[in-house]
Amino acid sequence: MATRLPPLNPLRTFEVAARHLSFTRAARELHVTPGAVSRQVMVLEEFLGARLFERVNREVRLTAVGRRYLDDLNDVFDNIGEATQRAMQGVRDKPLHIWCPMTFAMRWLVPRLPAFHAANPGRDAIFTTSLKPVDFTEHDADVAIRMGRGDWPGVISRFLVGIELLPVCSPRLLDGRAPLAHPRDLARHTLLQSVARPEYWPTWLEAAGAGDIDPDRGMTFESVSLAYQAALEGLGVAMGQHALVAEDLAAGRLVAPFGLRVPIDNAFYLIYPERLQYDTHLCTFRDWILAEARADEARRAPPRA
Repeated sequence: MATRLPPLNPLRTFEVAARHLSFTRAARELHVTPGAVSRQVMVLEEFLGARLFERVNREVRLTAVGRRYLDDLNDVFDNIGEATQRAMQGVRDKPLHIWCPMTFAMRWLVPRLPAFHAANPGRDAIFTTSLKPVDFTEHDADVAIRMGRGDWPGVISRFLVGIELLPVCSPRLLDGRAPLAHPRDLARHTLLQSVARPEYWPTWLEAAGAGDIDPDRGMTFESVSLAYQAALEGLGVAMGQHALVAEDLAAGRLVAPFGLRVPIDNAFYLIYPERLQYDTHLCTFRDWILAEARADEARRAPPRA
C-alpha cells in the first residue's frame, strides 16, 4: 500500500517557518503574506493531526512533534536537493546567461571574471547588459544582478553589494583654481550625473548640508559609466557608488574630496528563479560571486579607530 504523502506546498512552508521561527520572515522568503504562511501550516497540521507550532506572545515555537518532524524533513530536503543536482548535471549544455546592469558589469563583475574562469574553465557564460528588470518567464536569462531592496516576488534574492554615495573626481581637479575643501565648493564645479540615477546628487547634497546647490546643472549622461569616464577625464565631479569606484580610488585615478559616504536603501542583489536553485552551473557562479562580494566588502570597510 502506497504511503500517503502530505501536500508539498504546506510542507515547504513549514520548513521555512520552522527554520526562521517566524511567520513574518518566512513570508518574506516565500514572497507571500504571513497570513498565507499561517494557513499553509494549518493545512499541514490538519493533515498530520498534530500541532507543529505553539503561538506564545506573538512568537512561534516548535512543539516536540514539530521539532522531530523538522529534523526528519531536513534530511529529506537535503536528499532531494542532491538528487536534483545529480539529475541536472550533464543536462545543461548551454552557457549560463547572466543579466546585469552595464555599469556593475563593467566596473565590478568583469574585472573579477578572470579569477572565476581560472577556477572554473568549463563554465561558459553569456552576458546581457540592461537596466530593464529581468523577467525570467520572458527573458532567456538564468541569473541576474538587480538593484533594489531584494523583495521581488517569485525569485530567490541574495544580497551582493551595498550602495554608498560619495563625490569623485580626477586628482587634476584638486589642482585647479576652485578648491574642493567643503561640500559647498561644489557650486563652483561641474556636476556630472546620469539620467538613470537622478536622485543621487540631491541625496548626497542634502546629507552634506549643501542642499541649496542645484543638482541639475552641469553635464548629464545616459549612463553612470559615462559619468564616471567624464570624471576620469577631468570634466567635473561625479556621484560615485563606492563599490563601483573603489578600484579607481585605490589606484589614484579618482579621488574622493570629501569623507562623507551616504548609504541608500537600495543595493545590488543576485537573483534567480526557484526552479534553478539546484542548477550546478548557477550554484557554482552564485557561490563564487557571493564570496567575492564578502571579500570586497571587507576590503572597502573603513579602518577601525
